[in-house]
Amino acid sequence: MKIAFIGGGNMAAAIIGGLIKHGVAPTDLYAIDPNEDARKRNEQQFGVRTGAGADAALAPFDAIVLAVKPQILKTVAEGLAPHLGDRQVVISIAAGIRSNNLSRWLNGHQRIVRVMPNTPALIGMGVAGLTATGSVDAADRALAAQVLGAVGETVWFDDEAKIDAVTAISGSGPAYVFYFIEALQEAARQLGMDEAQGRALAVATFTGAAQLAAQSDEPPGVLRERVTSKGGTTAAALASFDASGIKDAIVRGVLAADARAKEMGDEFGKL
Repeated sequence: MKIAFIGGGNMAAAIIGGLIKHGVAPTDLYAIDPNEDARKRNEQQFGVRTGAGADAALAPFDAIVLAVKPQILKTVAEGLAPHLGDRQVVISIAAGIRSNNLSRWLNGHQRIVRVMPNTPALIGMGVAGLTATGSVDAADRALAAQVLGAVGETVWFDDEAKIDAVTAISGSGPAYVFYFIEALQEAARQLGMDEAQGRALAVATFTGAAQLAAQSDEPPGVLRERVTSKGGTTAAALASFDASGIKDAIVRGVLAADARAKEMGDEFGKL
């Protein structure tokens, strides 16, 4: 498995590190970035070869991971197109960019896997939604799953439109969790705790509850009910949440993120 990355930022570095931990040789990885500091970091941290731009050196690689911001993906793809072989699979982790538009920028290249990862990939605990064009075969899908699986879980979708929903749920999801942790820490402050105490309690509660949900066969609603005694402290908090419409507000927020992902696809697709 030989994998090249265009874009050597944090997400690319996380995947490179994950692949090496899973046994991929640094010599089978290649990281392209115009930024010299990014190239030096990846060379020093991982021992991989780096380059400043797409060129003929990409020919031996099985997959090209596009790990750049969606605003510059068109330019990056057009620079890649002359150096892309028919058998190479392109894996894009750019938010909002649809496969048909990426294919157009790649001079009609069809072997495309579109991915939405999330930032817990930085510590090997991410989750990524993946979708593939019809030209992507089983081997290509296995390769893409292995690449993203190096930094967390993978979930496949047959309908590319669902990737916008993935963006709204898990792509943006870590920010929702951090938002709630911030709220718990603020409550702790108002209850007289110092910053370190509030952070320790809030973060450990989220980590433990998430692990309990992950390891339990029961739905979150049942787990919630088991913490909630009638007339108790948890019931008082949940009643306040319900009175404020917090659950509905969260759902509306996620739907707004999904709508924005679709808008981004429309906007970038016009380029």
